Amino acid sequence: MGRTVVVLGGGISGLAASYHLSRAPCPPKVVLVEGSERLGGWIRSVRGPGDAVFELGPRGIRPAGALGARTLLLVSELGLDSEVLPVRGDHPAAQNRFLYVGGALHALPSGLRGLFRPSPPFSKPLFWAGLKELTTPRGKDPDETVHSFAQRRLGPEVASLAMDSLCRGVFAGNSRELSIRSCFPSLFQAEQTHRSVLLGLLLGAGRSPQPDSALIRQARAERWSQWSLRGGLEMLPQALNTHLTSRGVTVLKGQPVCGLSLQAEGRWKVFLGDGSLEADHVISAVPASVLSGLLPAQAAPLARALCAITAVSVAVVNLQYQGARLPVQGFGHLVPSSEDPGILGIVYDSVAFPEQDGSPPGLRVTVMLGGSWLQTLEARGSVLSQELFQQRAQQAAATQLGLKEPPSHCLVHLHKNCIPQYTLGHWQKLEAATRFLASQRLPLTLAGASYEGVAVNDCIESGRQAAAQALGSEPNS
Repeated sequence: MGRTVVVLGGGISGLAASYHLSRAPCPPKVVLVEGSERLGGWIRSVRGPGDAVFELGPRGIRPAGALGARTLLLVSELGLDSEVLPVRGDHPAAQNRFLYVGGALHALPSGLRGLFRPSPPFSKPLFWAGLKELTTPRGKDPDETVHSFAQRRLGPEVASLAMDSLCRGVFAGNSRELSIRSCFPSLFQAEQTHRSVLLGLLLGAGRSPQPDSALIRQARAERWSQWSLRGGLEMLPQALNTHLTSRGVTVLKGQPVCGLSLQAEGRWKVFLGDGSLEADHVISAVPASVLSGLLPAQAAPLARALCAITAVSVAVVNLQYQGARLPVQGFGHLVPSSEDPGILGIVYDSVAFPEQDGSPPGLRVTVMLGGSWLQTLEARGSVLSQELFQQRAQQAAATQLGLKEPPSHCLVHLHKNCIPQYTLGHWQKLEAATRFLASQRLPLTLAGASYEGVAVNDCIESGRQAAAQALGSEPNS
């Protein structure tokens, strides 16, 4: 009888794991179990007035590097090439990003020339920060907060404005708590290997072999900064679902997992609300904290490591305005915590993807709210109403972008615990989990945003690697 692999979680990581399992030369029986009634996790696209597309989660995928290329290869394998909307290298959304500081928008310098020019909100040209970076000795600690790392190597202004904003934009997190080693491994490795981040990034870590396809070559030739899909990014999980069904994968929706137990013969029993499944191997693509509550008593050390990986909530407010114009053209802007503890940034959706504006076209922007402001409200048990988030978002759009008329359309969604926080020492939690899985030879593989990257590309790659591990002859090989 063939092996059975059960995949927990139907977000993009679980879908990717199931996809790669189903395409193995001798595929196992694959069962994908999702607790909610829909697949795709945080990737969700909805239609609004005039068929406009609104993204409630991720809204663009970067094509850079081996991971970006692998995702584009997946897009081609799913037959989605004709649906791709690229942002080419010469486009304003690729070239222009802004910081909102001191009540004004400031363009971040781009290109070599920009480093030598005065660039508010920084008090002097960033060339000087670069010079400091090149002459700063290598750090000796095995990990460091992003803020400490940036302040040591680039100075206090870059740390408190640029890196603070970047951590809020990517992780909705606090740069004084997040780990440089886990959040920005390329910067950490560059310092370790080349003593300097700038030297390390210039010299590179050596190009890893990349897959090849017509779409990948096009993205490289046109220097895409990001891409989406005509009907929204949710087309990707929808296409994966269709593909899985066609390959005989069993997809169970609306089936929350209640617990896992290890049978005498080393197989798993997966308990669902109204029954159970047996599995030779389990791939968990649910959040680490969720998995920690499902594990049996004999996996208590693993549960302890996983429950220490926390996550933060983000409120996403999609706004559409008729007859309005932005004061600048670009991808969007970020807001440092010193400027506004609640507004993380605003994405100018219509600049990057005007094809999704609908008919008649309306200006679409997305305001992201979170940070210490939201964490404080949650800790107090405050009422988190849609009106509160809408009011905060409209106020930000009016103040920061001059969009003072009321929007013609508004969507508000609070995503609870949606972005894992790789805080200082995160790598030790991963090491503890890996050590336990190896020593106990547990037929369990971890995938998803809780571990080694929160971007869509990272999640897809974690699913691919989990599938490869589950297909290996040895557990955790």
